[in-house]
Amino acid sequence: MIRISDLSVSIHGRAVLHDVDLELAPGQVTGLVGESGSGKSMTALAIMGLLPRGAALSGQIELDGHNLTDLPEVEYCAIRGQRIGMIFQEPMSALNPLMTIGDQVAEALILRQDMPREKALEAARDRLDRVGLAAPRFPLTLYPHELSGGQRQRVAIAIAIAQRPDLLIADEPTTALDVTTQARILDLLVGLVRDEGMALLLITHDLAVVAGVADQVAVMQEGRIVEAAPARTLFQRQSHPYTRQLFAASRHQPPQVDHQATAPLLQVQDAVREYTLPRPAPLQPHPVLRAVDGVSLTIAEGESVGLIGESGCGKSTLTRAVLGLEPLQQGRVLLDGAEVRAGRAMPAEMRARMQVVFQDPFGSFDPRWRVERLVAEPFHLTGRPRNWRERVAEALAEVGIDPHAMRRYIHEFSGGQRQRIAIARALIIRPRLIVLDEAVSALDVRVRAQVLDLLARLRKDHGLAYLFISHDLSVVRQITDRVLIMDKGKVVESGLTSVVMATPRHPTTRRLIEATPQIPADWLPDQITDSSSPLGIGPATS
Repeated sequence: MIRISDLSVSIHGRAVLHDVDLELAPGQVTGLVGESGSGKSMTALAIMGLLPRGAALSGQIELDGHNLTDLPEVEYCAIRGQRIGMIFQEPMSALNPLMTIGDQVAEALILRQDMPREKALEAARDRLDRVGLAAPRFPLTLYPHELSGGQRQRVAIAIAIAQRPDLLIADEPTTALDVTTQARILDLLVGLVRDEGMALLLITHDLAVVAGVADQVAVMQEGRIVEAAPARTLFQRQSHPYTRQLFAASRHQPPQVDHQATAPLLQVQDAVREYTLPRPAPLQPHPVLRAVDGVSLTIAEGESVGLIGESGCGKSTLTRAVLGLEPLQQGRVLLDGAEVRAGRAMPAEMRARMQVVFQDPFGSFDPRWRVERLVAEPFHLTGRPRNWRERVAEALAEVGIDPHAMRRYIHEFSGGQRQRIAIARALIIRPRLIVLDEAVSALDVRVRAQVLDLLARLRKDHGLAYLFISHDLSVVRQITDRVLIMDKGKVVESGLTSVVMATPRHPTTRRLIEATPQIPADWLPDQITDSSSPLGIGPATS
């Protein structure tokens, strides 16, 4: 269906893709793997005809034998959405904040297929149901800001599959999703491929996800495809050194930090947070959603605590309450014994003790500021030192970003690079508690290993405490001392991370562990097979 030959792209004279060759066949899933900045998303944008200004393209992108690179923009517009659809990496920047989710899914059907609005909204309802946003919990009248990060990603997927395209490009489609939702979405995408003969280009850094769904795998490094083969063959062979480095990073274990029992730093006592939902019908009362239902937790100084749960279980709502960004209807939050109150009255010195890395890096930055100002932003709480630029350069270098990037804007970076900049911003004033809301979900395996090492080292050197919110059980197992499992606003299980992961008691915990993708052990070379690995290498399968 799609054949890419000798594709090269340069932007303002700087080469970013080099002689890329790739074939995407109907009814097959092709996994495109590589580090952040390796050229995966740029390849997808080239196929979509969405390269940035200043880009020069050479080579061919053929759809059913017709070269797309020769098409005028008007004809390309007729292909986007109908023949080729794309799920973008960051849902908040891909969705229109002024339109309801129902209108956004229905929009393409109305414009491209001349479908009546009422019928298009019925189709939108069906697409949203298929991606797990079922009525009445998720009416078509909701806006993107009323959804969690994972729920927004599902809306973006519903938009992409609305017209049933022949080729679907999925750029990190499950990065923001919990493992159970990820499993459902991957099943949905693979089902569309098999049932409708659609081709799927799955761009991801998760090797276990690729092992579970891909027929073919291509590995990219610095704008080149360095290895490509059927999935099982590539996993077993790993002929290129870079491929072997990726697999080694996926098994990386950060250094362990010994934690001694100390005084509590953060205390959440019987927290309750409720929201009023839209009326299901005129004159009917507003339903009330209890997003956080009597949650209590304690984090000691220097301790790392994980918070796990499915999308919409209340993790992010609880996070905002801890940070003093949302009020509680009941209960309270204490930091060093002082109550955290939502609103502007929170003292600067208290805010300086807590920093946060949000799930959506692009949405947490001012796009008009340069990186040096973005990373230095927390200094307004402590006072900006004279050597603030040196401090910014040091923080960027610690998370693997070239300090010379300080003068660039945030839109000039990939999604994974933006997340690293967000971590640098949180670390720069050395707070006592860092809340990490899916902080490594957008990072490729090698950078994730570096960041986890960094977090472990900073915790050891500076006595930092972490509230680590994630859907990635392998990461939580590596970085936390204790873990809490949330479901429907409640903490349903808690305990030492090693104990909870090894002997889960609650059905929610067992469901999360069972849904975690794994690389079959017999897919890997004997010398690196480890069925006890925490990083998604599972037992042999037939």
